[in-house]
Amino acid sequence: MNKFSNIKSKLLAEQVQEQIYQYILDAPFKPGAKLPNEFELGERFGVGRSTIREAVKLLVSRGVLEVRRGSGTYVVSTTPLDMDPLGLLAIEDKMALAMDLADVRILLEPGIAEMAALHASSEDVRKLFDLCSLVEEKIRSGENYIEDDIAFHTCIAQCSKNKVVEQLIPIIDTAVLMFVNVTHKKLTHETIMTHRAVVEAIAEKDPLGARSAMMMHMTFNRNLIKDYVKSCQDNV
Repeated sequence: MNKFSNIKSKLLAEQVQEQIYQYILDAPFKPGAKLPNEFELGERFGVGRSTIREAVKLLVSRGVLEVRRGSGTYVVSTTPLDMDPLGLLAIEDKMALAMDLADVRILLEPGIAEMAALHASSEDVRKLFDLCSLVEEKIRSGENYIEDDIAFHTCIAQCSKNKVVEQLIPIIDTAVLMFVNVTHKKLTHETIMTHRAVVEAIAEKDPLGARSAMMMHMTFNRNLIKDYVKSCQDNV
């Protein structure tokens, strides 16, 4: 196989691993669930078994799948390791972690949105509107929007033009990931409304409006997390 073929094969495997990951989320396959065999996956995604094998290896390296010899391929996590750079999701007490992250987000993100309103360029604003619209479209069509929601909040942090804030992006990304996983399909209307309000305030260079809109967004999320934690504790 020549160098060009190797590159093409690698790119195809990377593309298929993303398709398999999306399939895991959409099905959904929960941790512990067994995936269809290589032949069935190949049929589903229109590729050969060797490509499926390479795609599975990539997902194994990302901590999503585990291959058990003689048994099959199993889902071990729906959160890739590269989406949790701080390792927060390894903390066992998820309820306490969820509330801690909620409190940290309320401390950080309204102020970050305020800075974004002061410093965002016209190009930044266009990107924010595009990401906002993409999240809305996926919510309305019932698609998984976790990565787009993360990209939205990351973009706001980048719009602050603050080097320290940029170092906090991994914390924000992890918090968004956990929030969307917990609140998925429960705050869709509120997400659309508050995301749009944040972007419009940033576009209008209205720092107080951006802070207020982001605080509203955080408050909706925190209240739902708080209710979720309470219901879990009541059921123990």
